[in-house]
Amino acid sequence: MTRRVGLQVVILGLVALAASPACAQGLHYPEKSVTIISDAGAGASVDVGTRIVAESLGKIWGQTATVVNHPGANGSIAARAASEAAGDGYTLYTPASSTFIALPTVAPNLPVKLPRDFLPIGFLADQPLFLAVNPASGITSVRELVDRAKKEPGTISVAVSGVGRMTHLTSVMLQQQAGITLIPVPYTGGPSAALADVFSGRVAMIIEGYAGIIGSVTAGQVKLIATTAAHRLAEFPDLPTVAETIPGVAASGWIATAPLGTPTPVIGKVSSDLAKVVNDPDIKKRLAAIGSYTNPMTPQEVEAFVAKEQETWLPVLQRVSKQ
Repeated sequence: MTRRVGLQVVILGLVALAASPACAQGLHYPEKSVTIISDAGAGASVDVGTRIVAESLGKIWGQTATVVNHPGANGSIAARAASEAAGDGYTLYTPASSTFIALPTVAPNLPVKLPRDFLPIGFLADQPLFLAVNPASGITSVRELVDRAKKEPGTISVAVSGVGRMTHLTSVMLQQQAGITLIPVPYTGGPSAALADVFSGRVAMIIEGYAGIIGSVTAGQVKLIATTAAHRLAEFPDLPTVAETIPGVAASGWIATAPLGTPTPVIGKVSSDLAKVVNDPDIKKRLAAIGSYTNPMTPQEVEAFVAKEQETWLPVLQRVSKQ
């Protein structure tokens, strides 16, 4: 089975919206600024991409779209904040994919199920992850990583910027597919602290979206050895995919959605505006520069995508639960 590995984000409308004439018409939405709750730390790949999209949505709406970060607790803090927000249509929610993949399994009472708790709107972009190592580690490829991990089990550490997040699940899936064991070193609050330990040599490697590590890559503090994309990326033609060494590892992406009870016209308005944003050539270019690739979906396609992802990642989640 092909594994889809990456970061996924959904714009979710929060709880039932009041059916005011303005909201019900949809065409008049929004009439004031919109808050977008993110469960990513500031500077993380999900956060950077969300801000690019929010800025463009704000221009279309003629209103400010402000991203507010609520990282921590595997995304449950943001999920709670989103579910408790006023149901007026002016708070949206952009959780990472792991919110819908992992949390329903480990915390079934959290409001993080589709379509039980939130309604899908659309898909932002595929965002493959990148494997980066300390240049002094001597690891220059996935093959060398796997060979060393097998020859010297328990000696290679991997920074985990959020236990239960997609970056963590990807490291587990990589071990599962390759038959190796890596030593996880957990961090909170985004990739900054994790990267500091990778380029200092305290930790051997990190798996992260490109936007979260671009500064360290440019500075030569970490070295990219592979991407989880399904094929080599035009922006990184010389960077192999993990699947070239470990077949079955491919990329996923972000999603976008809105709150349960949101009037259909409002969902249609945001969905249409989101499609305009991700189809804009300039936005495509800006997102591609941070390793994100637009992939528009309808609300129905998003819901089907999430269901398929949950099924695909179940074996990985079962392994995590036993650790």
